[in-house]
Amino acid sequence: MNAADHIDRMIAELTDWRGETLAAVRESILAADQDIAEEWRYMGSPVWYRDGMVAVANAHKGKVKLTFAHGASLADPDKLFNAGLDGNARRAIDFLEGDKVDAPRLTKLVRAAIDFNRTKTGKSSKRRDA
Repeated sequence: MNAADHIDRMIAELTDWRGETLAAVRESILAADQDIAEEWRYMGSPVWYRDGMVAVANAHKGKVKLTFAHGASLADPDKLFNAGLDGNARRAIDFLEGDKVDAPRLTKLVRAAIDFNRTKTGKSSKRRDA
């Protein structure tokens, strides 16, 4: 089974609000860049890569957590980060029941993470989808 199939299955098995939230998060991430890659890692977590790790998602009992690998280095003018704010590298967004995924702002944050990864790897910051 490939990574996309694993993620599809995970979303389908989360029959409560967490499945819908994870699906919306995934959609926003994939909208950020046509070349973003999905992987299934860390004993069952969706991970997205583009010129390095962008973010990993986990569904917990009371939340869906989206952790950005280099979140502490990203500007967050929309104040999406609400967890892990004291971290030296990672920052996260915890989605709780009833929270709505702000797709445009989340996609913008994912693009910023991709741009950050490109500065680390020396790749051009121009996206094909921009």
